[in-house]
Amino acid sequence: MNFSEYLKHDATRLAALVADGTVTATELLDLAEQRAHQVQPQINAICRFMPEPARAQLHSELRGPLAGVPFLIKDAVQDYAGLPTSMGSRAALGPVPKVHSHIVRRLLASGAVIFGKTNTPELALKGITDPIAFGRSSNPWNLAHSPGGSSGGAAAAVAAGIVPMAAGNDGGGSIRIPAAYCGLFGLRPSRGRVSVGPALGEVWDGASSDGVLSRSVRDTALALDILAGAEPGDPYAIAPPAASFVELSQRDCRRLRIGFTSRSPMDTPVHPEAVLAVNRAAELLSKLGHHVEQAEPVINANALAESFLHLYFDHVSATLARAKAFGAKDSEFELLTRVIGVLGRAVSASTATNHRLQRNNFSQSLANFHKQYDLLLTPTVAHPAITHEQGEIPGWQGAILSGLLNTGMLSVLARLGLMDGAIRHMARDNLTYVPFTQLANLTGTPAMSVPLHWTAENLPLGVQFIAPFGDEATLLQLATELEQAQPWFDRLPAMTGDS
Repeated sequence: MNFSEYLKHDATRLAALVADGTVTATELLDLAEQRAHQVQPQINAICRFMPEPARAQLHSELRGPLAGVPFLIKDAVQDYAGLPTSMGSRAALGPVPKVHSHIVRRLLASGAVIFGKTNTPELALKGITDPIAFGRSSNPWNLAHSPGGSSGGAAAAVAAGIVPMAAGNDGGGSIRIPAAYCGLFGLRPSRGRVSVGPALGEVWDGASSDGVLSRSVRDTALALDILAGAEPGDPYAIAPPAASFVELSQRDCRRLRIGFTSRSPMDTPVHPEAVLAVNRAAELLSKLGHHVEQAEPVINANALAESFLHLYFDHVSATLARAKAFGAKDSEFELLTRVIGVLGRAVSASTATNHRLQRNNFSQSLANFHKQYDLLLTPTVAHPAITHEQGEIPGWQGAILSGLLNTGMLSVLARLGLMDGAIRHMARDNLTYVPFTQLANLTGTPAMSVPLHWTAENLPLGVQFIAPFGDEATLLQLATELEQAQPWFDRLPAMTGDS
């Protein structure tokens, strides 16, 4: 098998070819590693290569639905025993894991051959992937643009043809945003669907879910079958599906009632291409027989943005405190991370609790919407993939933040409540490009980005669907129908022809 043939198959098909002896797991790993080293200087998708563990796997008996398929995990949450989980940081965040995370253990049990970890912004905090520790990742569709984040390395790796599918996680859109930017299918499972243990019970109060970015719907369904299910010690378990997700995804999709909007919930600008993407998706859905009309849940978007940002504050400050207990220094963390940590320490327990309690309001509003509509359709992102420069903190802003931080004034101002206006401004600025994804995270509902649109500049721009809690099946069924109506598997960036 050569690289051109490798590109023609998804993970499900590659596993079948290994099983029938058409190709060997060693041949596939060779192709994946060769491709990775070829494009790594351009896209910087992988922050840690793992050739020894991968080759060791080849010497064991590979069994399972992904047996022999090359695979990449994200350098965040997805612990691999004996290797640090860097979270995109120069600081040592804690001891090297002694055991695999449940996600990694299940992937290995499925026969997936894990040969590397993908790049992520520091602490997986941003919708772009630009850690100082490992350098920024670039979008295979246009190297001047970001692949998104925080699973940006995973998205770049799949879009560039290194692997057909890679693991990610989504705490504020971190699977869906890079999927939208890189022309991939990205599903964020319901809260608790995939166990993140044993090192953690849940990530960001359950707002984050682990899953994959892929080029085919059936690959994502297969990955969900592999990863789904509670483990001993998990804080809760949700009802299992009525059948396997692969089987459910292949069932005919019933005619759905879908409410759609392209209006930013924060009343921030939405790029005309993002509006066009939703309108064209609505037209396609209507042609397929679904009932589609303009509608959206009634939600205080500013309250949601502030609640989401305070979630960051809480957990970043706690992470920094844990890292310092293991010897990490403030200077090892990036400026924005340190600023968020200071703001988090200044927030009172009652304020943090009130923001946490507000999430029930968002859940109730979305549940009321779903009483009338099966799904909500929005842009995944409000703007096509941004350039690297657009993702940078302006120099003047960085200088002010650095000065306030180094003099201790930031902490004083935050404790006095004099940073509240700045926090609201920060919420608005940080979510301007990505105002649509956080709703699913704070409500725990499943959501997906589907690659149905490309801009006039040939940049992918996905659309998002949000379903009621626990209903990944409907999302997968609709995605399969859309995939058949408007295929995207063979639509690849020009660089994939560079073999």
